[in-house]
Amino acid sequence: MKQYAEPAVAKVADDDNLTAAPWANADAHGGDVAYRRLVGDDWQDVTFATFRDEVAAAAKGFIAAGLQPGDRVGLISKTRYEWTLLDYALWAAGAVTLPIYETSSSDQVEWCLSDSGARGVIVEDDAHREIVESLREKLPDLQHVWQIDGADGAVAALRDGGAGVDDATLEERRKGVHADHLATLIYTSGTTGRPKGCEITHRNLLFEVRAVADTFSDLMQPGNATLLFLPLAHIFARVIQCAAMEYRYTIGHFADTKKLTTELPRFKPDFLLSVPRVFEKVYNGAKVKAHNEGKGRIFDMAEATAVDYSKALDHGGPGIALRLRHALFDKLVYSRLRAALGGQCQGAVSGGSALGARIGHFFRGIGVPIHEGYGLTETSAAITANPNRAVKVGTVGKPIPGVTIAIAEDGEILAKGDVVFRGYWNNPDATASAIVDGWFHTGDLGDLDDDGYLSITGRKKELIVTAGGKNVAPAVLEDRVRAHRLVSQALVVGDNRPYVGALITLDAEALPGWSSEQGKEGADASALAEDPDLQAEIAGAIEEANKAVSRAEAIRQWRILASDFTEESGELTPTMKLKRNVIAEKRAADIEAVYER
Repeated sequence: MKQYAEPAVAKVADDDNLTAAPWANADAHGGDVAYRRLVGDDWQDVTFATFRDEVAAAAKGFIAAGLQPGDRVGLISKTRYEWTLLDYALWAAGAVTLPIYETSSSDQVEWCLSDSGARGVIVEDDAHREIVESLREKLPDLQHVWQIDGADGAVAALRDGGAGVDDATLEERRKGVHADHLATLIYTSGTTGRPKGCEITHRNLLFEVRAVADTFSDLMQPGNATLLFLPLAHIFARVIQCAAMEYRYTIGHFADTKKLTTELPRFKPDFLLSVPRVFEKVYNGAKVKAHNEGKGRIFDMAEATAVDYSKALDHGGPGIALRLRHALFDKLVYSRLRAALGGQCQGAVSGGSALGARIGHFFRGIGVPIHEGYGLTETSAAITANPNRAVKVGTVGKPIPGVTIAIAEDGEILAKGDVVFRGYWNNPDATASAIVDGWFHTGDLGDLDDDGYLSITGRKKELIVTAGGKNVAPAVLEDRVRAHRLVSQALVVGDNRPYVGALITLDAEALPGWSSEQGKEGADASALAEDPDLQAEIAGAIEEANKAVSRAEAIRQWRILASDFTEESGELTPTMKLKRNVIAEKRAADIEAVYER
């Protein structure tokens, strides 16, 4: 069994927990800025001392309300300062945070709260409260509902309610939490079946945070800042939150991703953290804008130069001609793209799903290297990552310190280390299937090169087997098709079919500009789905994607859909992953149409 390990760089003491950092930072760096909080249109500083005091006050409120060590408390809210504040307050009170995506349906909320036996829940607004109140009869363990927004907001209510709890009581509760106690119960987003609750301990998160901070030490430095717009219900964002407190970089919380292009230049982050779809949107948006303004040829030349420059960095460095072209386009194009990211972004970290190699080369070529990593909720986020100054574009990096990666005989990626979760809540059978002889079975397929860098080749459960017996990993094709400026999503199909096909959805932001170029103003996706010019564009994307696979694995037929896959339609998870079983059911007629051609 091929394997690779990186030695650990930090330890987690048995009596350590996640609340040690805010208390230590308040004492030693109390006046430094921990968070920048958006109030109205202004970013206001929150110091480490202020944050610790607010956490302590809210924690006392939880204690006064009767929460006991180990009690689970739901947290339903978009990414905002109060999310982080209440998360740490629950930990200080000895409780377990149960994050629930703020876009979750009533059924999803009920499952998470009932399966976990939650004693309380924090909601963001009236809409979330209405969902919870409608479920009260089905939730016999639920005793408390706090609401962040409103006249009697959760933070103020907890502060007032805990006024009678003294510091000694809080300290006893806080220091009674140890490394192997449960910190959070995170329900997987559920691309198939019922979500399972992943038991993540304080040790899991602390080990992950310390390994990741070492891997990205150039970015995660005291005084640096990042704009956190990922949902905090996702393990990736949660680790970034905890790493910021451990290593004293500043976070600004921002939930409205549609306004990122406006907020990034104002906030000026030193680094970014995101899922691949956001980087794809930035890339495609810049390309569409250039073409709409009649500068498409310049952008395409600049893009090719950036990709060539990045590739040359891996093979002895660029020659003088390439350096001169790169310098020219740096003034004309790249500097503007960096300005759109705030002007001082040193790099980015990408996780959640695969980032296409061309996107990776493009961003490194313009001066913003993307450090792609790989992990799951069950592994407390990253188990591999591309480290400082050692990026291999097209891979998801090497094991982070303290983690061992192995490739099983069937190609499945296995992992060992203190980042691996304790098990699935109330589900010993699933736990026994996932952790075998100390190895966590990821369900993903991959390969390790001689330097220990991991490449993802597919997902075990998502492998398509054609009628001819050919195994096809859809992600390779989908990532490449999705790189086209007009494509929003791509779903490869072909299980038990004579050949591989695909469903393609269109990018609603890119389509108007292209339509105008073609003299088809006002036409939407439904009107253009069968348009021969659009078909030719998509054919080019399919041809480019097929270069990555053998002829037997190549997409032979496809269908452009009139509507996109969305979270609201139930076809995407909150982290933009395809729910293949849902799409297969909802779009069954479209899939059949692929094979009628």
